[in-house]
Amino acid sequence: MSKRIMVVDDSRLVRVQMENILAGTDYEIAAYCRSGEEAISRYDEVKPDLVTMDIIMSGMDGLDASELILKEHPDAKIVVVSSLAYDDTFERAKAIGAKGFVDKPFHQEQLLKVFEEALS
Repeated sequence: MSKRIMVVDDSRLVRVQMENILAGTDYEIAAYCRSGEEAISRYDEVKPDLVTMDIIMSGMDGLDASELILKEHPDAKIVVVSSLAYDDTFERAKAIGAKGFVDKPFHQEQLLKVFEEALS
């Protein structure tokens, strides 16, 4: 049974990369959201096994969106996928309850490893 992923990122390139990387794996993209607000409003409908969350998006940033999703759904599994690989960003993501952090640009091996760790 494949794991359902909600990809939250405003970049079309990331969407294509995720689709290519996840093709032929145990993961399927169940939803694609272009903003933190959209991810929050669709979480109940999609019921993803895992959320990948960009940080910098128009409107609400990914860390604030993650915090709100986790308040409502404490068992949510969120992996932050961002080019903002700074110590304070890692610390805030961890403090919020994110299960992992993947730097952009990402590679299949790295992404799948973090997904497995987040879901275990």
